[in-house]
Amino acid sequence: MKSRINIGVVGCGYWGPNLIRNFRSLPACRLKVMCDVNEGRLAHLHALYPEIERETDFARLVADPDLHAIVIATAVPLHFPMAQRALLAGKHVMLEKPMASSVAECEELIAISRRLGLVLMVGHTFLFSEPIRKIREIVDHRDIGDLRYIASRRLNLGLFQRDINVAWDLAPHDISIILHIMQEMPHRVNCCGGSHITRGVEDVTWMSLHFSRERSAIIHTSWHDPRKVREMTIVGSSRMIVYDDVAGPEKLRIHDVRIERPPLYDTFAAFHYAYHYGDTYCPYIKHEEPLRNQCLHFLECIREDQTPLTSGAQGLDVVRILEASTESLRNHGASVQLPAVNPAPTRNGYAPSIVPHRNGEAETSPARLPAQPPPAALPRLSHEPES
Repeated sequence: MKSRINIGVVGCGYWGPNLIRNFRSLPACRLKVMCDVNEGRLAHLHALYPEIERETDFARLVADPDLHAIVIATAVPLHFPMAQRALLAGKHVMLEKPMASSVAECEELIAISRRLGLVLMVGHTFLFSEPIRKIREIVDHRDIGDLRYIASRRLNLGLFQRDINVAWDLAPHDISIILHIMQEMPHRVNCCGGSHITRGVEDVTWMSLHFSRERSAIIHTSWHDPRKVREMTIVGSSRMIVYDDVAGPEKLRIHDVRIERPPLYDTFAAFHYAYHYGDTYCPYIKHEEPLRNQCLHFLECIREDQTPLTSGAQGLDVVRILEASTESLRNHGASVQLPAVNPAPTRNGYAPSIVPHRNGEAETSPARLPAQPPPAALPRLSHEPES
């Protein structure tokens, strides 16, 4: 596509205005319309951007022949039905994370986009941030030695949800980053947590992901913490990285610390671990808005017919892990095995997700297309807050 791309944004609650602001600023596209059932939100945004059309009926966006792509920033239960309708109408789609409410829904959206030759992208914004790009570069160059484990904390007070738990709300950020760094899917997931405010909706969780070569990742998420914490520690055999997203300009620190075993010893008294303490330094990080980079990438993929860095396959991988975490939670933290994936380096960092057969074997072909579009009626558009 060589002409200017016409975009519509659906959902003007928490995250939608950021998408509207970014797409409006990009010369490669025209933000044609913004859509929400809340007329007060639309009026507020129209006062800021009077040239953008307002709409309360999603069906009119889908039916608009001049609209090339739809960006969906609504509540998670609406992601699948809206994306399905948009794709079947021939629109490219960018979805906020998580991609959908189940693995089956993700597989169906991927199948439709592949059949119709449309771009399907998921808004895993952190993969477009300079700190994460730098971490990936450091790990790929083995500047920290062998990667051993990753520990992540994403905590704050609120914002409490009713339709999804804290893992589905906050952990997609960390899962997408961890998969991007590890370049493979975990083979096993454990998750435990607690529901302290709303019964049956966990507001604190601890998730463990187990990878090949004894590598692992731990994700702690909470709506029930007094501080806003966005921290990830990447531990290697020779150095360690601490990424603090709320630390100001110096978000990334590399610590030259490690533990060494004595190669030879004759007695227990001669056995001592050696603790190496070196320098700590902050690499230069170019400051760019990750969401702007994400929006530019979406437009580039449409224009050049490319597969996005955060494609439907990557969105499916994240939802597959979230679904396994829910199963583990319901079984008091029991391990949940994931389908075996043979990691193969690709342009996006790791092998595309597989679609399991009913008999448990794995294949790479997509699920079948639905027989017909979903019904016209849709529930509310209001988008859940995220941090």
